[in-house]
Amino acid sequence: MNYYEEEFETKKVDIRTWKKLLQYAARHKKALIIMSISMVIIAVFDVIIPYMRSYAIDEYILQETTKGLGWFTAIYMSVSIVVGYIVYLFIYKAGFLETYITYDIRRDAFNNLQKLSFSYYDVTPVGFIMARMTSDAVRLGETIAWALVDMVWGAFFMVAALIGMFIMNWRLALIVLVVVPPIAIISAYFSKIILKYQRRVKKTNSRITSAFNEGIMGARTTKSLHREDANFKEFDELTGKMRNSSIKAAVISAIYMPIVMTIGAAATGAMLWLGGEQVLSTAIKLGELNFFISMSTMFFEPIYQISRIFAELQSSQAAAERVIGLVEAKSDIIDAPEVIENYGDAIHPKKENWPDINGEVEFKNVTFKYKGGEKVLSDFDLKVKAGSTIAIVGETGSGKSTIVNLLCRFYEPTDGEVLIDGKNYKKYPQIWLHSNLGYVLQTPFLFSGTIMDNIRYGKLDATDEEVIEAAKLVDADAFINKLPEGYSTSVGEGGSKLSTGEKQLVSFARAILANPALFVLDEATSSIDTETEAKIQNAIEKVLTGRTSFIIAHRLSTIRHANRIIVISKGKIIEDGTHKELMKNKKHYYELYTNQFKQEQENEILGIAN
Repeated sequence: MNYYEEEFETKKVDIRTWKKLLQYAARHKKALIIMSISMVIIAVFDVIIPYMRSYAIDEYILQETTKGLGWFTAIYMSVSIVVGYIVYLFIYKAGFLETYITYDIRRDAFNNLQKLSFSYYDVTPVGFIMARMTSDAVRLGETIAWALVDMVWGAFFMVAALIGMFIMNWRLALIVLVVVPPIAIISAYFSKIILKYQRRVKKTNSRITSAFNEGIMGARTTKSLHREDANFKEFDELTGKMRNSSIKAAVISAIYMPIVMTIGAAATGAMLWLGGEQVLSTAIKLGELNFFISMSTMFFEPIYQISRIFAELQSSQAAAERVIGLVEAKSDIIDAPEVIENYGDAIHPKKENWPDINGEVEFKNVTFKYKGGEKVLSDFDLKVKAGSTIAIVGETGSGKSTIVNLLCRFYEPTDGEVLIDGKNYKKYPQIWLHSNLGYVLQTPFLFSGTIMDNIRYGKLDATDEEVIEAAKLVDADAFINKLPEGYSTSVGEGGSKLSTGEKQLVSFARAILANPALFVLDEATSSIDTETEAKIQNAIEKVLTGRTSFIIAHRLSTIRHANRIIVISKGKIIEDGTHKELMKNKKHYYELYTNQFKQEQENEILGIAN
């Protein structure tokens, strides 16, 4: 179980969560005011209309006269028309409010997701995030908007109805009032049980969404390993848990509402019995009794609604907690207030104050460990001259990627500091560093859209000519022009319409388009063919000249021309030098290189692709 789910499973209901969500409704004050006024007017008219009917019974039906009935009918029809228009108005505004609350929640959550550091995604499943952004956001928008409608109407109607009933007959009014406390007690009891099962439903829903995501992303692996049946059984188990919890929550809700309705019906029956005796004794008129019957029936409607809302709020509590948790999640990497004041942030950058990056990099006594993990680096020191190309070699888990992730400030040192041009990079905003950074991953990712769009992501204001020039630098222009639509060719979801090598070339062009001062290649040639590797190697020699570059290499043949090669083992530098120097020393690097060279030669003889 994810630790977020454990937290929300045990957390008690907190009204502060709903106060935060109500702030989304407060953003649209005009709609909120119009909707509230409409509900107040309807609540008043819901008392006036039954009173008008009781008046008609006493003054026209029992008196057997039609004198003044025309004016009465005209007034009654006018009131009905006004009520009809106001009903339309509040439904329209409530729908507007529901839509925009959902929109605002999603916008704020997505905006926050862009700011969160990598450590958040290390421990948070994709399914958890997707469930918050989709079903939870919709549910909360609906709950808040329509709960406000029903609660405003219910509160004002009950006040207006009680005033009218107490003025007319306080004894009958007390019968109605006396049932409110037991309904409130029953509501509190059932809401706790409903909340427990609804939380289980939401937790399982997150797992189901995550399973959907993994099933789709890992479809090829599933088929190659023949795991279809096993995946189905696991998924069926998850959906079965959600079904059982949903059924239990529905059964409890089904028991709860009839109990509330039965209590209300008993109160109406008692009032009908007592009121009937008073009519027979002429203590009250028949029309007045009709008014009380109408009011008692309608009076319990807002109690039903408020009880339903209370239960709905309880059942949505888990969703509310998770959404607020996502919106308010804090990044581990935050720019200091004085840094933002001087240099701006990602939303409002002050580029005119940004210093140029020369490219000197230094790791000074750097210690780092991932959340809940062991130390990866301990008192790590490394100084790289501006404009040089440094290659990082080592076994899996040695700390290679951690070093470049710290350089890029995707993570920050637990202790020690990273210096850019002699200054701690925390003295500048993250956007300053990232704007001067080119990064090519081992597994390239392309966004849905055209090749032109994907390359332009490296510099959004780049012209078509600049995009094409970047593609030519990495020899991507040749394959792009062979495509039916050239640079306007759609890459498909995640770049599915292109080969791995083609995606890597597009990714490389995207990285160099922004003319970055710092460049990182994280095993960028490990999953491509020899021909594409040669193109990228040629591009590296062209575009990395004069830039400070870090290359994590799987194929050691691609880093022979690096200015400096360091070999990492367990977070420590065990060898440092040029390719020739390290080969001459005949230590760890020599063994790695010669073993890999022999393997490549054997594969070539056997016709096996590297």
